Amino acid sequence: MPAARLAIAHVTPYPWGAGRHEITTYVQRTTAELAARGHQVLIVAPSRSSEAVRETRHAIGAARADPSSLLPEPGAPPRVLAVGDALPDLPGGAQRAPALPVDVSRTIENLLTVLPLDICHVHEPFAPSTSSAALRHSRALNVGTFHRPTERLLSTQVARKVVSLVLGRLDARTASFGATRELMQRFFPAEYRVLQPGADAAAPRVPSADGCVRFGFVDDEERPALRLFLRALRRVDPNARWEATIVSARGPSSSTPLRADLEARVRYTTPDELGESAFLAQTDVLVAASDGAVPAPGLLLRALNAGAVPLASRLPSYEEALGEGELGLLFEPRDLQTLAAQLERLATDEALLGRLRDAAQPLRSRLTWPRVADELEEVYAGLTARRHPLTGNPKLATRLRPRPRIDVDLHMHTDHSNDCATPVEVLLATAREQELGAIAVTDHNVISGACEAREKAAKFGVKVIVAEEVKTADQGEVIGLFIEEKIPRGLSLADTVAEIKRQGGLVYVPHPFDRMHSVPDYEHLLTIVDDIDAIEVYNPRVAIGSFNEEAARFAAKYRILAAAGSDSHVAQGLGSVRVRMADFDGPEEFLEALREAEITTKPSSLLYVQALKFLETKATPQSARRAVRDRRVRRATRKS
Repeated sequence: MPAARLAIAHVTPYPWGAGRHEITTYVQRTTAELAARGHQVLIVAPSRSSEAVRETRHAIGAARADPSSLLPEPGAPPRVLAVGDALPDLPGGAQRAPALPVDVSRTIENLLTVLPLDICHVHEPFAPSTSSAALRHSRALNVGTFHRPTERLLSTQVARKVVSLVLGRLDARTASFGATRELMQRFFPAEYRVLQPGADAAAPRVPSADGCVRFGFVDDEERPALRLFLRALRRVDPNARWEATIVSARGPSSSTPLRADLEARVRYTTPDELGESAFLAQTDVLVAASDGAVPAPGLLLRALNAGAVPLASRLPSYEEALGEGELGLLFEPRDLQTLAAQLERLATDEALLGRLRDAAQPLRSRLTWPRVADELEEVYAGLTARRHPLTGNPKLATRLRPRPRIDVDLHMHTDHSNDCATPVEVLLATAREQELGAIAVTDHNVISGACEAREKAAKFGVKVIVAEEVKTADQGEVIGLFIEEKIPRGLSLADTVAEIKRQGGLVYVPHPFDRMHSVPDYEHLLTIVDDIDAIEVYNPRVAIGSFNEEAARFAAKYRILAAAGSDSHVAQGLGSVRVRMADFDGPEEFLEALREAEITTKPSSLLYVQALKFLETKATPQSARRAVRDRRVRRATRKS
């Protein structure tokens, strides 16, 4: 069965159209495969072309009325959007800058907050980059691929907590190699699926004219190891038949000049003069002598695909690519003597060279880009399958259509909570004054206040949903709506959700990304996403507005019903946000009505309601608190 057609954006931090880069090649090949299968694919990347950047900004502006017009037609080639200037290049392929330019970040925000995407696939999403900005603003399901993060991991440890929050927006993570996965798990624990990259079809091998063994070295990938390679060549038996080609965009280095005894055997060339495919086709042994700073395992795979035998330093990613040495020879990093000895073995033992070349034959059938696209589609399908259905119950929708619309507040507390002094009668009277048609009483770890409110609700003309805000063991709080039995605090998040469901209740996640509250982190939310019935996308007690925005993005990407509540701990905060929806009876009608609901807010002062809460619960002595409570109850009861 063919995969469902998806709208997909691949975001890379490396400049598009500015020479070959391993990640750029990965994005080019995989997006072309995905587009050929009917998906609508965008490539979002920085560019050094001012004209390309201007064209993208004009296209985004022209598509404001219909953002989907930015997507190519199903099956058409990927469309490239150049979102801003590239960050400066640094040695080893790393890119680093004090901050992403404001205009670049704003362009990405304008694009991703309105573009109807299913998947936003970011590559190496370390800040500052287009990938990290995309992750910050995406409303789609986010997939992150980590290729060669070594140089970025070291520079992110100072702000490790911040980086963890950014990477925490990922819904799925992949790594190009098992070694990359282990490295990422050490610094940023999570589940990473290994998707080994493909390799372009190899050019026909060019046999050596005089039968000598041809060594190859790519300076731009392995420049720190060039000196080691040249020194090792000087130790190889001068009677052995070999020659060496060094591919370098920069040419010979003044720090590593060729000695007279190597000048006749070693030549330099540039990538423009000799492309990688042609270079590998006429290379018998590819040397990768990295000391571990910036290994290039993808180059080894491409060499194996082309029929070259790798000789590599014993690094985890290189050992993985070479099957622990079954597909090539290894030596300890910086071990000059062993490197020279291995070079001499390969230069003099034709049978060994042939055995290693033949051993790589089964691997070549896997080193294809269609295989990578297959695995990416599996990842995408697994994510999209977790999205909630777009449509509800048509029969219920028909039943609710003629019902009057009421205002509902889904999160509030009474004096049955230990951090609130609002009596039930005062809460109900205030709800009536605020013209609320229904409220959910969500006291902390008890339902006694909600049950009392339901018993007295008829006097005040307000419908009450019995609910509880339950503190889990160590994974934040979750609200159970429409429950009848108290749920004990301290259970795991999964067990709490299961208990809500057992009672026929609804799982409502309050202030899910407010890090000032006790909240489940992103990874924990993903474990229960199938069971979440609604998410609080607006809470006026959230101190930082971006927390509400993050909740709205999460709800949108998984198509979870959006709701809101005042989280009132004082009567004056009640109704500061309300959900306008059709009148309902029971949890099923409630969910159906929520599909067509509107969330409205009114200005309120967080400082004011927090100060009132402090005065009512902390600053007032307990005896005075009881007297105040009795007066408030009498006043509310008289009005009823």
